[in-house]
Amino acid sequence: MVHSATKFIGGHGTTIGGVIVDGGKFDWEGSGKFPGITEPNPSYHGVSFTKAAGSAAFVTMVRAILLRDLGATISPIHSWIFLQGLETLSLRVERHVENALKVVDYLNNHPQVEKVHHPAVSTDPEQQELYKKYFPNGGGSIFTFEIKGDAQTAKDFIDHLELFSLLANVADVKSLVIHPASTTHGQLNEEELADQGIRPNTIRLSIGTEHIDDIIEDLDQAFQAIR
Repeated sequence: MVHSATKFIGGHGTTIGGVIVDGGKFDWEGSGKFPGITEPNPSYHGVSFTKAAGSAAFVTMVRAILLRDLGATISPIHSWIFLQGLETLSLRVERHVENALKVVDYLNNHPQVEKVHHPAVSTDPEQQELYKKYFPNGGGSIFTFEIKGDAQTAKDFIDHLELFSLLANVADVKSLVIHPASTTHGQLNEEELADQGIRPNTIRLSIGTEHIDDIIEDLDQAFQAIR
């Protein structure tokens, strides 16, 4: 498992870091798909990590190769910040999910919204089955919706939001908003955007932990401003 600790674990979007969790049970050699771990590595004296480290092959390769080449090591202060975030992780995620489900319901019934992309309102039976199985308490505080209109409509809506912060990161305690087609995915052409399910009127939300009444009120006044 690879986690971006910058997101929910930290919780405040202040620190860049990640976490790799390896159980040591994957059969790297049996899969035949990971020569970088199983074959002799010429940059490390011809070692085969599966043969040299056994169940610790992956984490050994990460430390010996990726850490060496990319310098992906975390500082003590950033580690401390993430540990502080972990202490409130479960509490924050409960609030994220609770707020997100209410926002999804609000948007899904709004006359100025074309479509909401969240498994809670999906009409796909298979997706609903998986959603209920893996997220019995609700899941996903980061989702997109299409506002009725064009790209400028979406941008105008975003510009009128006051509580939401216009930022590219996600999973912050603050509610965040962005227009993917012109920012995070702005270098893709129309065909590539469509392939990723991103339309000119797509808006991405990351619902925070503020009081739900304040979040809904902010969305409501932005809708009214562009009506």
